[in-house]
Amino acid sequence: MSPNARLRPALLIGCLLMLALAVHGPIAQYAHYHDFADRRAWLGLSNAADVLSNAGFVLAGLWGVLSVLQREAPPGGRFGWLLAFGGMALTGLGSGWYHLQPDDHTLIWDRLPIALACAGLLAAVGSELHGRVRALWPALWLAFWAVSSVIWWAWDGDLRPYLLLQALPLILLPLWYWQMQRRVTEQLLVFGASLCYVLAKIAELQDHRWFLLLDGMMSGHTLKHVFATLACGMLVMAYRVGHFSQKGLAKPAVGRYSSASL
Repeated sequence: MSPNARLRPALLIGCLLMLALAVHGPIAQYAHYHDFADRRAWLGLSNAADVLSNAGFVLAGLWGVLSVLQREAPPGGRFGWLLAFGGMALTGLGSGWYHLQPDDHTLIWDRLPIALACAGLLAAVGSELHGRVRALWPALWLAFWAVSSVIWWAWDGDLRPYLLLQALPLILLPLWYWQMQRRVTEQLLVFGASLCYVLAKIAELQDHRWFLLLDGMMSGHTLKHVFATLACGMLVMAYRVGHFSQKGLAKPAVGRYSSASL
């Protein structure tokens, strides 16, 4: 299958999602979004559980960034992965800042790095799938979409561009890894990451209910952070399995995808 043909299912899925969102109409942030269940403080730290549970994003993101920097690849070709893993690390900082004082203004710094991480994942893996496209330019265009989607929500209140950017990696990354016939371990890790992120979104929507079910030990939103951190860790592990050999740094595969695409 040619590189262009590999991208056709992704284009079809993207068009169908955009059509569905266009038909649905604007999607506003649901009422009482900032009314989180667990408001307990710890050592003077407000909303401590929701703040501190973001530490996992920082650790996973830094692990990913260091993994990319260790690999022998052209600096420009690393941009997609660096954007993805750097966005994960910044998500921990931005979300932690937001949960100290939850409102629409601080929420911008939570959503912006999430959008950038999604953009980086699409650029990095999409470039590997195509095989001849450098990750730099797709990452720049997708980063522009990420920033614009958050600005659009802040200005108009419509979440559709932001939600589309979040949904695409959940569907396309498992599909692309399967199309590339990557190792079974990589495919399972990427599928597991998508599943964990779906569980994270479910937990987010059931914040108060899960707080009651767990007898106040942990809220749904804190569990969202735990599931999403697992997803980030699985993606970093998939990157390392695919780009590092058992003896150390992996060399770009010949004939499968060129070094310019990584």
